[in-house]
Parts: sequence; structure tokens; C-alpha cells
Amino acid sequence: MSKFAEIIEIANMLDKKLPFLHGGIGSLGEHNVALELIDELVDDYDKNIFLINSLYMVIERYENEAPEFEGFNADIESLNSATAVLNVLMDQHNLKADDLKNEIGGKNMVSMILNGKRKLTLNHIYNLAHRFSIDPKLFV
Repeated sequence: MSKFAEIIEIANMLDKKLPFLHGGIGSLGEHNVALELIDELVDDYDKNIFLINSLYMVIERYENEAPEFEGFNADIESLNSATAVLNVLMDQHNLKADDLKNEIGGKNMVSMILNGKRKLTLNHIYNLAHRFSIDPKLFV
């Protein structure tokens, strides 16, 4: 008997239970199973790191290539990172456009930035970084 027989047996059992681990996710159903499994595995992250990493790779590949995610991926790709950071900060701090008049200007200017009609200037970025005590590089 091979000294690796037990490992080979475990690998074969895993392949039968989760065939998409080696062949890739082929459906939303398999994608959901993989996500559910990761949710359960992260409860004991250190113990399950090998399987989490394996699942992460096939989930990422599926989400990058599946037609179901094309629109979402295009939206993410087109996001302005500075605007995304600003949106997160406003959400985290329960701020409205009026609340940023000292850092950016009036409500209209903030709205134009959030809608992609204007970009944050260097001055805006430094003001926001100072207000939120974050590195200005987050906006770049």
C-alpha cells in the first residue's frame, strides 16, 4: 500500500463531492454551493485555509468568465475608484452631499462628483483625507 493512499482516497472523495474543484464551476447552482461552503469554512479559517483557497480560485475564475457576471464586472471595471471611496465614506459616516461643503464644495459639486460628471481635485482629496484621517492614496 502506498504511503499516500489515504491522501489519494481523500482527494477522490472530495472530487466526487465537489467535482467543480478541479473542473471549474459550470453553473450558478455550483457557484452557490461553493459560496455556501466558503461561508461555513471561514468559521474556522486557519483549519480550512487549503480548501478555502482552492474554492476561492474556482469561484473567482467563474465570476470573471461567466456570462451571468458580465454586466456586473463591466460596472465594476468602469467605477471611478475615488468616487467609490467617497461613496463608502459617506455611507459609513451617514453623510449627505451637504455635509462635505468644507471639503468639496456645495451640494451640487458633490452630486456631480458622485454622478461621474466631475472628478475629485487634488485639493478635494487632501481635504477628505484629512477629515477622515485616511491616506490620500486611497482615492487614486
